[in-house]
Amino acid sequence: MLIDFFYTLRSAKLPVSVKEYLTLLEALQADVVGPNSDGAYGIDDFYYLSRTALVKDEKHYDKFDRAFAAYFKGVEMLADFTKEVPLDWLKKTLEREFTAEEKAKIEKMDWDELMDTLKKRFEEQKERHEGGSKWIGTGGTSPFGNGGYNPQGIRIGGAGKNKSAVKVWDQRAYKDYDDSQELGTRNIKVALRRLRKFAREGHEEELDLDHTIHSTAANAGYLDIKMRPERHNNVKVLLLMDVGGTMDEHIQRVEELFSAVKTEFKHLEFYYFHNCVYDFMWKNNKRRFSEKFATWDILRKYNKDYKLIFVGDATMSPYEILQPGGSVEYNNEEAGAEWIQRLTHTFPKFAWINPEPQGVWQYRQSIAVMQQLMSNRMYPLTLRGLEDAMRMLSK
Repeated sequence: MLIDFFYTLRSAKLPVSVKEYLTLLEALQADVVGPNSDGAYGIDDFYYLSRTALVKDEKHYDKFDRAFAAYFKGVEMLADFTKEVPLDWLKKTLEREFTAEEKAKIEKMDWDELMDTLKKRFEEQKERHEGGSKWIGTGGTSPFGNGGYNPQGIRIGGAGKNKSAVKVWDQRAYKDYDDSQELGTRNIKVALRRLRKFAREGHEEELDLDHTIHSTAANAGYLDIKMRPERHNNVKVLLLMDVGGTMDEHIQRVEELFSAVKTEFKHLEFYYFHNCVYDFMWKNNKRRFSEKFATWDILRKYNKDYKLIFVGDATMSPYEILQPGGSVEYNNEEAGAEWIQRLTHTFPKFAWINPEPQGVWQYRQSIAVMQQLMSNRMYPLTLRGLEDAMRMLSK
């Protein structure tokens, strides 16, 4: 069984060696992972043990998770669930569907009213509610809770499905984009090469074939090898990528772009943000709350010769761009628009790559706002869009 698991990981292009596989077997034989109180071995325990033994770099965790899930899919379904499930839990699994007429009748609160009302609900509410229009609960039309519908509310728990929440009362975990994702097409690389500018620099590391032939011929046929400095791409790129939320729909395409950018540009710096840039960004999504990079520091650290490229769908509540405290995750002191303007003023060569189909841009108010802030330098994540963006950045 585990031999097939090993080959599954290798097929997923994880750098797993036989030595690491034998380490996993030794750990199992030594009972590093023991049985639960009921005598059964949990799949979660084996997951953490195998990941520790087989994966040596955090950047491969996402690949490992996908390969692990693909191989062990359905294993947990063999468990015998004998405990009685509380009725309250079952109620949470029900989802209510609203008609267009019902949705049209629901009133939308403005920002200040929404925040003030939430504060009152926390002070007044004493028990769980479901299906209502006032209290914090599930399955209703209240602007507070999850599993229901409201044109503009605050999601508390659960998973978003209507994309209408202006704030999320929940700490979410995002995954880093996989920079080694193989491209489905070479066209992305070809488009990015429009931005490449080569210069001869560094030590003599490369054979100058033309000069060697000419010099050898001039030397009566005696080989005269000539070397030259290796060609390096001297373009500098600062890549800022939106992650999580609605960007989950575009993970594969953004990973392809990220992989191509890392291949094509030697001088690359990248950071993550969620929906809009505020006063900090991060490089590792697993440690995004413990390893923050102040946006002010990023503005001071890199010279204006860096090409600034945003990658994001710009799909959010306009409050997240224009309103102090508008972030869905925390109370930002300054509006996202202020930080966007600081970045574009610091780095004159900038562009925004949007994975959302260009045909829907006109129906998203936040995209229109972001286009204005970006001086209409927003391009779709298509071959033509990338070529246009690179052509503009290379001027």
